[in-house]
Amino acid sequence: MTAELLRPAAAEFLRVADAVADLSAPTPCAGYDVRGLLNHLLYWGPWLVAAGRREDPPSPGAGEAESALVTDDWRAALEKQTETLVDVFGAPSAWDGMTALGTARMPSSVVGDMVLGEFVLHGWDLARASGQEVACAPEAATAVHESAMAMGEQARSMGVYGPVVEVAADAPALARALGASGRDPSWPR
Repeated sequence: MTAELLRPAAAEFLRVADAVADLSAPTPCAGYDVRGLLNHLLYWGPWLVAAGRREDPPSPGAGEAESALVTDDWRAALEKQTETLVDVFGAPSAWDGMTALGTARMPSSVVGDMVLGEFVLHGWDLARASGQEVACAPEAATAVHESAMAMGEQARSMGVYGPVVEVAADAPALARALGASGRDPSWPR
């Protein structure tokens, strides 16, 4: 079950994020430097929590681009948000039925897959941007790859994923997940 993969993926994500030093470094996530990617995570996390709890989403406020959520205590805020996401989506019931992410209705399992993808893909983004290696369980990488393949075209049409990066069929699951989400596993070149 994918819910069981969240806690170790979240722990690795937080380990990587805690070691980030340069907020202006570029990331493999198109259009984001480290500060922008952290801001993205802090902006959308409450939306994912609300979807998992089947609550009304937060007020969009100024929007992601206009929000300045990376303050002096961003590490503590990211840790708290990550722990909340793990608590919410660690419950198997959070993956059942339908929910809403903002105004979009979708299966709750899709939102849970998004949460796992945030930890794995953005954890890799932050690791690469800060010169770290990331440890990802093959089962988590496989789940993210399957999710990226399933929602890839829709995600690309919404600008969430970039164009597919071709990766060898026998490449490790994380490399295949990265390629399916529009990331070059060999970044930077």
